[in-house]
Amino acid sequence: MKEGFSGSRIIVLPQVVVKLMEADKLLSQLHITDIGYFPCAANHEIRRTEGIPAWVFIYCIKGKGWYELDGKRYDVEQNQYVILPARRGHSYGADKQEPWTIYWIHFKGHLASCYASGAETPRDVKPVIHSRIADRIHLFEEIYQTLKAGFTLENLSYASSLFHYYLGSLRYIRQYRSFAASGQIDEKNIVEAAIHYIKENKEKHLTLEMLSKYTGYSVSYFCAMFKRATGHAPLTYINIVKMQEACYLLDNTDMKLNQICHKVGIDDPYYFSRLFTKTIGLSPKAYREKNKG
Repeated sequence: MKEGFSGSRIIVLPQVVVKLMEADKLLSQLHITDIGYFPCAANHEIRRTEGIPAWVFIYCIKGKGWYELDGKRYDVEQNQYVILPARRGHSYGADKQEPWTIYWIHFKGHLASCYASGAETPRDVKPVIHSRIADRIHLFEEIYQTLKAGFTLENLSYASSLFHYYLGSLRYIRQYRSFAASGQIDEKNIVEAAIHYIKENKEKHLTLEMLSKYTGYSVSYFCAMFKRATGHAPLTYINIVKMQEACYLLDNTDMKLNQICHKVGIDDPYYFSRLFTKTIGLSPKAYREKNKG
């Protein structure tokens, strides 16, 4: 494992492990060879004239990027993903003005092309009332932490099983979202919709203008309505959601603080630490020590 951009995380599975998976009856169907997360990846650029043996999954959750395939250039916006085919030359990189934040996975297997079908062009994963983006991000973290725990056959098999579900949630996105739609969420409740939007976008810098535009109300009316319903101003509630996610990551991962702050949409680790302490009542370090074991 290595790090590049500030807050980035990468796991590269050794070739001996990859060969083991290729020979396994279950894992040969679908397996991960590399996995990572790059926040605000300025100057990120990759060029591969011959491609690589694995398929390349890129999911942009913030900023912008681009890629070239078969001589054609495509733009990638936030809330879009793409899967580049194996063994075909390609290039990709971050936008110069608004560098992307991406989750990425290299994967192989007999079923890889089935999940990748139709994803050579950018596919939308827009936040809506039943989008379940936060669930998918937690699923990515579970895959990552499982692989980080060690390359045992059971860990590899579990990560592969989760990855089937992860790709399926994108390949069959309508069905994935319909599960949430069958619950008790009231689509007419604007405040609930706003809260859902906040949770789906907690890795981004959210503003009152974004929330009011999403709900269709003026900023002043939306703020008053939100505070009546929740007891909190929208920006305060946003910070609470972000710090709850930070607590989850402190409790369930060994990510460093500079990695966690990017994961909750804060670029300054010092501001993150002050905000966490103000909201939770303990510093991030003290919180992690208190909740160990």
